[in-house]
Amino acid sequence: MMLRRTFLALATGVAALSLGLGGVSAQELPKLKQKDKYKVGFAQTESNNPWRIAQTESMKAEAAKLGHQLVYTDAAGSAAKQVADVNSMIAQGVDLIFLAPREEKPLIPAVMAAKRAGIPVVLLDRNVDQNVAKAGRDYVTFIGSDFIEQGKRAAEALTKAMNGNAKIIQLEGTTGSSPANDRRKGFEDYIKAHPGMKVVASQSGDFARDKGRQVAETLLQAHPDATAIYAHNDEMAIGAIAALEAAGKTPGKDVIIVSVDGTRDALQAISDGKMLATVESNPRFGPKAFETMARYAKGEQIEPWVVVPDRFFDKSNAAQFIGEAY
Repeated sequence: MMLRRTFLALATGVAALSLGLGGVSAQELPKLKQKDKYKVGFAQTESNNPWRIAQTESMKAEAAKLGHQLVYTDAAGSAAKQVADVNSMIAQGVDLIFLAPREEKPLIPAVMAAKRAGIPVVLLDRNVDQNVAKAGRDYVTFIGSDFIEQGKRAAEALTKAMNGNAKIIQLEGTTGSSPANDRRKGFEDYIKAHPGMKVVASQSGDFARDKGRQVAETLLQAHPDATAIYAHNDEMAIGAIAALEAAGKTPGKDVIIVSVDGTRDALQAISDGKMLATVESNPRFGPKAFETMARYAKGEQIEPWVVVPDRFFDKSNAAQFIGEAY
């Protein structure tokens, strides 16, 4: 929590300083007129896992509840298609675009194109490269979790469970995406203080179950003495469980698994003793997204990062929350 508060305090301070210097100005952002109904774009990155599906359902449900027209696109895992999707929304004259950028750098041209067209952009769940595009100048805000904190919490749980000694296989998310970059950083920064915790192999499973299974199989063959797996999301963790079982190992005993997301399958795996823990990455963005849009339309100063709070699930509470998981 201190990390989050520090970040927000720093971000607010930088914004205030920039305004005073006449540099970065909120006035550079396109405005959003106040009206009852909006035509809103939502450029989704993909729909190949429960987290994405839950996020899309939440966005669609909230738009319908408020009576807004939602122009929805699915980039099917392609950054190039997602840029084209945003350009299509610009051509259709949407009032605002919600964008879940597949990768940090390739989506910046889409953000800038919307800004030039006078359409405000709100980033959801993944960020863009902060060295190039800035909240409050090029897009309204980033709504999402603290991915570094997620990685840190996963590392802390694993370190305690392993008594500070583990040979770890890391299944990384989509290369170049902010969750993969930050979940790796948070995890690896934490274990630096614990020399017995060693990452022996790290490879992208692209946040996908089957790819996670394939990568886990390969890395387990190369490192048969691995004692732990850290997956950047639950889908890859579930894939890793299948890989372990196929290799004749017992997940939760021979190899301890931690992950991020909080899906129903992960909570079931924790209840079954196959996974140690998962850090929630809340997918239900609809209410927060449209509430932020309404605040912006009213002329409120939006903080550069609207933090989505996340819970932590392990054996003590997984069964309790499985009914509301996605």
